[in-house]
Amino acid sequence: MSVPPTLVLSRADVAGLLTLEDCIPAVETTFHMLGEGTALPPAMTGVDAAAGGFHVKAGVLKLSRNWFAAKVNANFPGNPRLGLPVIQGAVALFDADNGALLALIDSIEITIVRTGAATMVAAKYLARADSGVATICGCGNQGRVSLRGLLQRFPLQEVHLHDVQRPAAERLAAEFAAATRTTVVDSPVLPAAIHNSAVCVTCTTSSKYFVHRNDVAPGTFVAAVGADNPNKQELDPALVAGATLVVDSLDQCAGNGEFHHALDAGLMTRDGVHAELGAIVAGLRPGRTSDDEVIIFDSTGLALQDVAAAALVYERALASGRGLKVNLNRA
Repeated sequence: MSVPPTLVLSRADVAGLLTLEDCIPAVETTFHMLGEGTALPPAMTGVDAAAGGFHVKAGVLKLSRNWFAAKVNANFPGNPRLGLPVIQGAVALFDADNGALLALIDSIEITIVRTGAATMVAAKYLARADSGVATICGCGNQGRVSLRGLLQRFPLQEVHLHDVQRPAAERLAAEFAAATRTTVVDSPVLPAAIHNSAVCVTCTTSSKYFVHRNDVAPGTFVAAVGADNPNKQELDPALVAGATLVVDSLDQCAGNGEFHHALDAGLMTRDGVHAELGAIVAGLRPGRTSDDEVIIFDSTGLALQDVAAAALVYERALASGRGLKVNLNRA
Protein backbone atom coordinates (compact mmCIF):
# COMPACT_ATOMS: atom_id res chain seq x y z
CA MET A 1 0.00 0.00 0.00
CA SER A 2 1.41 3.38 -0.98
CA VAL A 3 1.30 6.29 1.47
CA PRO A 4 -1.40 8.76 0.36
CA PRO A 5 -0.40 12.37 -0.20
CA THR A 6 -1.25 14.88 2.50
CA LEU A 7 -3.86 17.43 1.49
CA VAL A 8 -3.04 21.00 2.55
CA LEU A 9 -6.11 23.23 2.92
CA SER A 10 -6.04 26.98 3.51
CA ARG A 11 -8.56 29.07 5.41
CA ALA A 12 -10.12 30.06 2.08
CA ASP A 13 -10.45 26.38 1.19
CA VAL A 14 -12.19 25.64 4.49
CA ALA A 15 -14.52 28.62 4.11
CA GLY A 16 -15.56 27.29 0.72
CA LEU A 17 -16.20 23.79 2.03
CA LEU A 18 -17.66 24.14 5.55
CA THR A 19 -20.94 25.88 6.37
CA LEU A 20 -22.52 26.42 9.76
CA GLU A 21 -25.68 24.73 8.53
CA ASP A 22 -23.79 21.53 7.68
CA CYS A 23 -21.57 21.64 10.76
CA ILE A 24 -24.44 21.82 13.27
CA PRO A 25 -25.75 18.27 12.62
CA ALA A 26 -22.18 16.92 12.55
CA VAL A 27 -21.44 18.47 15.93
CA GLU A 28 -24.79 17.34 17.34
CA THR A 29 -23.99 13.77 16.27
CA THR A 30 -20.62 14.07 17.96
CA PHE A 31 -22.19 15.17 21.26
CA HIS A 32 -24.71 12.33 21.00
CA MET A 33 -21.92 9.79 20.53
CA LEU A 34 -19.99 11.22 23.44
CA GLY A 35 -23.08 11.18 25.65
CA GLU A 36 -23.97 7.56 24.88
CA GLY A 37 -20.37 6.44 25.27
CA THR A 38 -19.64 5.43 21.68
CA ALA A 39 -16.89 8.06 21.37
CA LEU A 40 -13.79 8.24 23.53
CA PRO A 41 -13.33 11.38 25.65
CA PRO A 42 -10.92 13.81 23.94
CA ALA A 43 -7.68 15.22 25.34
CA MET A 44 -6.47 18.79 25.82
CA THR A 45 -3.31 20.50 27.05
CA GLY A 46 -2.13 24.10 27.12
CA VAL A 47 1.14 26.03 27.26
CA ASP A 48 1.42 29.70 28.22
CA ALA A 49 3.59 32.18 26.33
CA ALA A 50 4.60 35.74 27.18
CA ALA A 51 1.86 37.45 25.16
CA GLY A 52 -0.65 34.63 24.80
CA GLY A 53 -0.74 30.88 24.80
CA PHE A 54 -1.10 27.64 22.89
CA HIS A 55 -3.45 24.73 23.31
CA VAL A 56 -3.55 21.30 21.77
CA LYS A 57 -6.80 19.36 21.44
CA ALA A 58 -6.86 15.80 20.15
CA GLY A 59 -9.42 13.04 19.73
CA VAL A 60 -10.57 9.97 17.83
CA LEU A 61 -14.00 9.68 16.23
CA LYS A 62 -15.59 6.89 14.20
CA LEU A 63 -17.77 8.35 11.47
CA SER A 64 -17.46 7.28 7.82
CA ARG A 65 -14.09 5.88 8.94
CA ASN A 66 -11.90 6.09 12.03
CA TRP A 67 -10.47 9.59 12.23
CA PHE A 68 -7.88 11.15 14.53
CA ALA A 69 -7.27 14.88 14.63
CA ALA A 70 -4.99 17.10 16.66
CA LYS A 71 -5.52 20.84 16.59
CA VAL A 72 -2.75 23.21 17.66
CA ASN A 73 -4.04 26.74 18.20
CA ALA A 74 -2.25 29.89 19.23
CA ASN A 75 -4.31 32.54 21.07
CA PHE A 76 -2.68 35.98 21.28
CA PRO A 77 -5.21 38.69 22.27
CA GLY A 78 -2.91 41.57 21.32
CA ASN A 79 -2.43 40.39 17.74
CA PRO A 80 -4.91 42.81 16.11
CA ARG A 81 -2.51 45.64 16.94
CA LEU A 82 0.05 43.78 14.82
CA GLY A 83 -2.37 43.11 11.99
CA LEU A 84 -2.53 39.41 12.87
CA PRO A 85 -5.47 37.15 13.85
CA VAL A 86 -6.02 36.53 17.57
CA ILE A 87 -6.29 32.79 16.87
CA GLN A 88 -4.02 30.96 14.43
CA GLY A 89 -3.26 27.28 14.05
CA ALA A 90 -3.68 24.05 12.15
CA VAL A 91 -5.55 20.76 12.35
CA ALA A 92 -3.65 17.57 11.51
CA LEU A 93 -6.11 14.91 10.33
CA PHE A 94 -5.09 11.24 10.33
CA ASP A 95 -6.51 7.88 9.35
CA ALA A 96 -6.90 6.34 12.82
CA ASP A 97 -6.61 2.80 11.43
CA ASN A 98 -3.16 3.11 9.86
CA GLY A 99 -1.75 6.44 11.04
CA ALA A 100 -1.60 8.08 7.61
CA LEU A 101 -1.49 11.88 7.75
CA LEU A 102 -4.39 12.78 5.48
CA ALA A 103 -4.53 16.55 5.76
CA LEU A 104 -3.11 19.71 7.27
CA ILE A 105 -5.93 22.22 7.57
CA ASP A 106 -5.89 25.84 8.68
CA SER A 107 -7.76 25.92 11.98
CA ILE A 108 -9.24 29.43 12.07
CA GLU A 109 -12.42 28.74 10.11
CA ILE A 110 -12.85 25.27 11.61
CA THR A 111 -12.64 26.73 15.13
CA ILE A 112 -15.10 29.50 14.34
CA VAL A 113 -17.70 27.29 12.66
CA ARG A 114 -17.54 24.27 14.97
CA THR A 115 -17.77 26.55 18.04
CA GLY A 116 -20.78 28.31 16.56
CA ALA A 117 -22.30 24.90 15.81
CA ALA A 118 -21.83 23.78 19.43
CA THR A 119 -23.54 26.96 20.62
CA MET A 120 -26.50 26.24 18.34
CA VAL A 121 -26.74 22.62 19.51
CA ALA A 122 -26.78 23.80 23.13
CA ALA A 123 -29.37 26.47 22.31
CA LYS A 124 -31.61 23.84 20.69
CA TYR A 125 -31.83 21.88 23.94
CA LEU A 126 -31.42 24.63 26.55
CA ALA A 127 -32.95 27.88 25.29
CA ARG A 128 -36.67 28.72 25.17
CA ALA A 129 -38.02 28.00 21.70
CA ASP A 130 -39.86 31.33 21.65
CA SER A 131 -36.77 33.43 22.43
CA GLY A 132 -37.34 36.83 20.85
CA VAL A 133 -34.43 38.95 22.12
CA ALA A 134 -30.72 38.07 22.18
CA THR A 135 -27.47 39.74 23.22
CA ILE A 136 -24.05 38.89 21.83
CA CYS A 137 -20.97 40.06 23.72
CA GLY A 138 -17.94 40.10 21.46
CA CYS A 139 -18.38 41.10 17.84
CA GLY A 140 -15.51 39.37 16.07
CA ASN A 141 -15.73 36.23 13.96
CA GLN A 142 -17.32 34.18 16.73
CA GLY A 143 -19.94 36.84 17.36
CA ARG A 144 -20.76 36.91 13.66
CA VAL A 145 -21.30 33.16 13.35
CA SER A 146 -23.30 33.10 16.60
CA LEU A 147 -25.57 35.85 15.32
CA ARG A 148 -26.13 34.04 12.05
CA GLY A 149 -27.02 30.84 13.86
CA LEU A 150 -29.39 32.51 16.33
CA LEU A 151 -31.24 34.31 13.54
CA GLN A 152 -31.83 30.97 11.83
CA ARG A 153 -32.82 29.14 15.02
CA PHE A 154 -35.11 31.58 16.88
CA PRO A 155 -37.91 34.03 16.05
CA LEU A 156 -35.78 36.99 17.10
CA GLN A 157 -37.28 40.45 16.92
CA GLU A 158 -34.29 42.21 18.45
CA VAL A 159 -30.55 41.56 18.83
CA HIS A 160 -28.16 43.62 20.95
CA LEU A 161 -24.45 43.61 20.08
CA HIS A 162 -21.76 44.67 22.54
CA ASP A 163 -18.00 44.95 22.23
CA VAL A 164 -15.39 46.85 24.24
CA GLN A 165 -14.29 48.12 20.82
CA ARG A 166 -17.57 49.80 19.96
CA PRO A 167 -16.82 50.19 16.22
CA ALA A 168 -16.77 46.38 15.97
CA ALA A 169 -20.33 46.23 17.32
CA GLU A 170 -21.42 49.04 15.05
CA ARG A 171 -19.98 47.31 11.97
CA LEU A 172 -21.59 43.97 12.78
CA ALA A 173 -24.93 45.66 13.49
CA ALA A 174 -24.80 47.48 10.17
CA GLU A 175 -23.87 44.27 8.33
CA PHE A 176 -26.84 42.29 9.66
CA ALA A 177 -29.36 45.14 9.82
CA ALA A 178 -29.15 45.35 6.05
CA ALA A 179 -29.72 41.62 5.59
CA THR A 180 -32.51 40.80 8.06
CA ARG A 181 -35.86 42.13 9.24
CA THR A 182 -34.72 41.67 12.83
CA THR A 183 -33.69 44.84 14.66
CA VAL A 184 -29.92 44.54 15.19
CA VAL A 185 -28.32 47.32 17.23
CA ASP A 186 -25.05 48.00 19.01
CA SER A 187 -25.71 48.32 22.75
CA PRO A 188 -23.04 50.09 24.81
CA VAL A 189 -25.07 49.61 28.03
CA LEU A 190 -24.63 45.86 28.51
CA PRO A 191 -26.57 45.08 31.73
CA ALA A 192 -29.86 46.40 30.35
CA ALA A 193 -29.39 44.52 27.07
CA ILE A 194 -28.72 41.21 28.83
CA HIS A 195 -31.57 41.67 31.30
CA ASN A 196 -34.04 42.04 28.44
CA SER A 197 -32.70 39.03 26.53
CA ALA A 198 -33.79 35.40 26.46
CA VAL A 199 -30.45 34.34 24.95
CA CYS A 200 -26.98 35.72 25.65
CA VAL A 201 -23.77 34.57 23.95
CA THR A 202 -20.42 35.70 25.37
CA CYS A 203 -17.46 35.19 23.02
CA THR A 204 -14.69 37.53 24.15
CA THR A 205 -11.09 37.29 25.32
CA SER A 206 -11.91 38.85 28.70
CA SER A 207 -9.83 37.95 31.75
CA LYS A 208 -12.34 39.45 34.21
CA TYR A 209 -16.05 38.75 34.37
CA PHE A 210 -18.42 41.37 33.00
CA VAL A 211 -21.80 39.55 33.16
CA HIS A 212 -23.08 39.91 36.73
CA ARG A 213 -25.60 37.76 38.54
CA ASN A 214 -28.25 40.49 38.62
CA ASP A 215 -27.90 41.16 34.89
CA VAL A 216 -29.56 37.88 33.95
CA ALA A 217 -33.34 37.56 34.14
CA PRO A 218 -35.23 34.31 34.85
CA GLY A 219 -35.53 32.05 31.82
CA THR A 220 -32.34 33.21 30.12
CA PHE A 221 -29.99 30.87 28.28
CA VAL A 222 -26.33 31.96 28.43
CA ALA A 223 -23.74 30.38 26.15
CA ALA A 224 -20.32 31.19 27.65
CA VAL A 225 -17.85 30.61 24.84
CA GLY A 226 -14.84 32.79 25.60
CA ALA A 227 -13.28 31.12 28.66
CA ASP A 228 -11.22 28.30 27.19
CA ASN A 229 -8.21 28.63 29.47
CA PRO A 230 -7.82 29.28 33.22
CA ASN A 231 -6.99 32.97 32.72
CA LYS A 232 -10.14 33.88 30.81
CA GLN A 233 -13.49 34.69 32.42
CA GLU A 234 -16.78 36.27 31.32
CA LEU A 235 -19.38 35.33 33.95
CA ASP A 236 -19.78 36.18 37.63
CA PRO A 237 -19.02 32.96 39.58
CA ALA A 238 -22.14 33.65 41.68
CA LEU A 239 -24.19 33.61 38.46
CA VAL A 240 -22.66 30.29 37.43
CA ALA A 241 -23.28 28.76 40.85
CA GLY A 242 -26.89 29.93 40.98
CA ALA A 243 -27.87 28.68 37.52
CA THR A 244 -28.42 25.28 35.95
CA LEU A 245 -24.93 24.58 34.63
CA VAL A 246 -24.36 22.43 31.53
CA VAL A 247 -20.78 21.83 30.38
CA ASP A 248 -19.29 20.49 27.18
CA SER A 249 -16.77 18.49 29.26
CA LEU A 250 -16.78 18.30 33.04
CA ASP A 251 -13.02 17.82 33.23
CA GLN A 252 -12.19 20.57 30.75
CA CYS A 253 -14.55 23.07 32.32
CA ALA A 254 -13.25 22.30 35.81
CA GLY A 255 -9.81 23.32 34.65
CA ASN A 256 -10.47 25.98 32.04
CA GLY A 257 -14.06 27.23 31.84
CA GLU A 258 -16.45 29.38 33.85
CA PHE A 259 -17.02 26.37 36.12
CA HIS A 260 -13.31 26.55 36.98
CA HIS A 261 -13.79 30.02 38.51
CA ALA A 262 -16.87 28.94 40.49
CA LEU A 263 -14.86 26.00 41.83
CA ASP A 264 -11.95 28.24 42.80
CA ALA A 265 -14.34 30.62 44.58
CA GLY A 266 -15.69 27.72 46.64
CA LEU A 267 -19.21 28.30 45.29
CA MET A 268 -19.63 24.92 43.58
CA THR A 269 -18.45 21.34 43.53
CA ARG A 270 -18.37 18.98 40.56
CA ASP A 271 -21.63 17.47 41.83
CA GLY A 272 -23.30 20.85 41.26
CA VAL A 273 -23.05 20.54 37.47
CA HIS A 274 -26.39 19.51 35.95
CA ALA A 275 -24.97 17.58 33.00
CA GLU A 276 -22.56 17.41 30.12
CA LEU A 277 -24.24 18.49 26.90
CA GLY A 278 -23.68 15.06 25.37
CA ALA A 279 -25.82 13.42 28.04
CA ILE A 280 -28.67 15.81 27.22
CA VAL A 281 -28.37 15.30 23.46
CA ALA A 282 -28.35 11.52 24.02
CA GLY A 283 -31.52 11.78 26.14
CA LEU A 284 -29.85 10.62 29.35
CA ARG A 285 -30.39 13.92 31.19
CA PRO A 286 -33.13 16.55 30.83
CA GLY A 287 -32.49 19.87 29.15
CA ARG A 288 -34.66 22.87 30.02
CA THR A 289 -37.42 21.95 32.47
CA SER A 290 -39.14 25.33 32.98
CA ASP A 291 -39.48 28.73 31.33
CA ASP A 292 -38.00 30.45 34.41
CA GLU A 293 -34.82 28.37 34.56
CA VAL A 294 -31.52 30.21 34.01
CA ILE A 295 -29.26 27.81 32.10
CA ILE A 296 -25.59 28.35 31.38
CA PHE A 297 -23.65 26.37 28.77
CA ASP A 298 -19.95 26.40 29.63
CA SER A 299 -18.25 25.84 26.26
CA THR A 300 -14.50 25.21 26.33
CA GLY A 301 -14.42 23.51 22.92
CA LEU A 302 -13.93 19.79 22.39
CA ALA A 303 -11.40 18.11 20.14
CA LEU A 304 -14.17 15.85 18.83
CA GLN A 305 -15.86 18.92 17.34
CA ASP A 306 -12.63 19.59 15.44
CA VAL A 307 -12.44 15.96 14.28
CA ALA A 308 -16.00 16.05 12.94
CA ALA A 309 -15.48 19.38 11.17
CA ALA A 310 -12.08 18.44 9.74
CA ALA A 311 -13.38 15.11 8.43
CA LEU A 312 -16.26 16.89 6.71
CA VAL A 313 -13.86 19.41 5.14
CA TYR A 314 -11.47 16.68 3.99
CA GLU A 315 -14.14 14.57 2.33
CA ARG A 316 -15.57 17.59 0.53
CA ALA A 317 -12.10 18.69 -0.57
CA LEU A 318 -11.44 15.26 -2.09
CA ALA A 319 -14.78 15.33 -3.90
CA SER A 320 -14.19 18.84 -5.29
CA GLY A 321 -10.47 18.59 -6.03
CA ARG A 322 -9.69 21.46 -3.71
CA GLY A 323 -6.39 21.87 -1.86
CA LEU A 324 -2.70 21.15 -2.45
CA LYS A 325 -1.40 17.57 -2.37
CA VAL A 326 2.03 17.16 -0.77
CA ASN A 327 4.10 13.99 -0.34
CA LEU A 328 5.54 14.72 3.09
CA ASN A 329 6.97 11.21 3.47
CA ARG A 330 9.01 11.31 0.28
CA ALA A 331 12.67 10.61 1.11
